[in-house]
Amino acid sequence: MTEATLFTRIIDREIPADIVYEDEFCIVINDISPQAPVHMLVIPRKPIARLADAEDNDKPLLGHLMWVAGEVARQAGVADAFRLVVNNGQAAGQTIFHLHLHVLADPQADSRGSETFSESNL
Repeated sequence: MTEATLFTRIIDREIPADIVYEDEFCIVINDISPQAPVHMLVIPRKPIARLADAEDNDKPLLGHLMWVAGEVARQAGVADAFRLVVNNGQAAGQTIFHLHLHVLADPQADSRGSETFSESNL
């Protein structure tokens, strides 16, 4: 990747964001256009355009991103029911070509008996 993405600019503090977690490998922000009551983005500091572009040496980073997704879900109180989404490529809905995981949850889903996160909705 030659040009800085929106996420790189957020990581570099050039653009403000609602940061909910960060460490030396990644940053987590609340999505500015949420698709669920809880919608966070787990973004690696290393700019990888798409999941399919990750290399063998990125395996530890990819595992860390999954752990962080679980950690921020716990912190948000939605660890019992959340969805992870990774869009890979424009045809799959990816609009920012800097790998990121969407953490989506509805804390009220259990009390409503909602099918919001049913696998039939995939």
